[in-house]
Amino acid sequence: MKLEIPYHLENYIGGHLIAPLSGNFIDNINPATGEVVGQIPDSHKKDVDAAVQAAKLAFPDWSTSPVEERFKILNRIAELIDAHLEELALAETNDNGKPLWLSRQVDIPRASANFRFFATGIMHFSAESHNMEDKAVNYTLRQPIGIVGCISPWNLPLYLFTWKIAPALAAGNCVIAKPSEVTPVTAFLLAKICIEAGLPGGVLNIIHGTGPGAGEAIVSHPEVKAISFTGSTRAGERIAAIAAPKFKKLSLELGGKNPAIIFADCEWEKMMTETIRSSFSNQGEICLCGSRILIEASVYDKFKTEFVERTKQLKVGDPLENESRQGAIVSKMHFEKILRCIDTAKQEGGKILCGGNPVNLTGRCENGFFIAPTVMEGLGPNCQTNQEEIFGPVVTLQSFKTEEEALQLANATSYGLAATIWTQDISKANRVAAKVESGIIWINCWLLRDLRTPFGGMKNSGVGREGGWEALRFFTEAKNVCIQL
Repeated sequence: MKLEIPYHLENYIGGHLIAPLSGNFIDNINPATGEVVGQIPDSHKKDVDAAVQAAKLAFPDWSTSPVEERFKILNRIAELIDAHLEELALAETNDNGKPLWLSRQVDIPRASANFRFFATGIMHFSAESHNMEDKAVNYTLRQPIGIVGCISPWNLPLYLFTWKIAPALAAGNCVIAKPSEVTPVTAFLLAKICIEAGLPGGVLNIIHGTGPGAGEAIVSHPEVKAISFTGSTRAGERIAAIAAPKFKKLSLELGGKNPAIIFADCEWEKMMTETIRSSFSNQGEICLCGSRILIEASVYDKFKTEFVERTKQLKVGDPLENESRQGAIVSKMHFEKILRCIDTAKQEGGKILCGGNPVNLTGRCENGFFIAPTVMEGLGPNCQTNQEEIFGPVVTLQSFKTEEEALQLANATSYGLAATIWTQDISKANRVAAKVESGIIWINCWLLRDLRTPFGGMKNSGVGREGGWEALRFFTEAKNVCIQL
């Protein structure tokens, strides 16, 4: 099977690829070239209604199917993703603007890993029992919720799309899923893979369209009992406002303004290499990137000099070229937003140490959306630049003198998704990790992910946790059964 990409993408409903019922489409733009490369369905309530009806028909059989059967199908999807690595990686890069080597090494392998992990996990998923001495025995049934909605963002398209879909399907639910309208192609190709893998029609339905159009129709539909969403805090607020009054289960993985805390006693070379990576990977368009770098005062100047020099060496170029370290910003709208944020930083008194400007390439990418990796200093913790998520290749430097001051700076935002701590003092590392208000803490590393661990944030970075048993628990309802002896 060859994964061909038509000019007009289609929704995946009831096991079939079909056009939007309205007949309306949205342009899909390659951010590296600025060209319209295709069109995607502009779906609305009628398309979602059709998907829900297909899911209702599929749910009785899928929810009661043996876990071994679900394992076989989901594992087959993982195998097909691996078999089509090159096609999927190229589609991801053309859609998102990230370097092709990154799509090959990270995004697509992680997508297959998600299906494989939860296909295996459901085979070992167990529930609790509690013995009340001679009175009774309680046991817990964990049953599928029913029809669930999964809405994913544009920064790691297939990676995060499958991170939600796989546990929902493994647990026996039927899914109405919406990828970002900015990066729709790999979700469309996943539908083809699901057909090839033998996934029964209606178990997974993929609806393309905008947030206000298709997304809100999914969230507000009375038959959709749970919503798993990754995206901006603003969009998360809107989803919660719609879903909460209807008492739907919610898992929201939202924004971040993550600190990287660098103590003088760190392993310098490793820290420097990983901090460059955690600052600018995927053009800084990862919710886990460290955008606020906090450096102990005694090594601040040394860090600044070396960090800026290494940042200047990152080549911004055509995402299809192997030597490009930085690709295109995902869309013109986001490109313009990042540049506005840089202007705001200047107005607040920030000093640009490098970058801060668009990059104009020649040839194929002369009309693409590229920004030079940007490093700034001279901004305090309470300014807009250090408070609001930019979600681009922009970092700020701040210094601290004491552990307590480092913690004050780290916790000075309304976000609490992730943090990195760099020190060789294990006691200090553990003290700081316990006090940083973040759901994920990396010590002397970054983005080292074990899929068994709980994933999510505190404060305005979200509600609930994904990953491992947490995801399978979210996508099931717990029922206590008490048997009197």
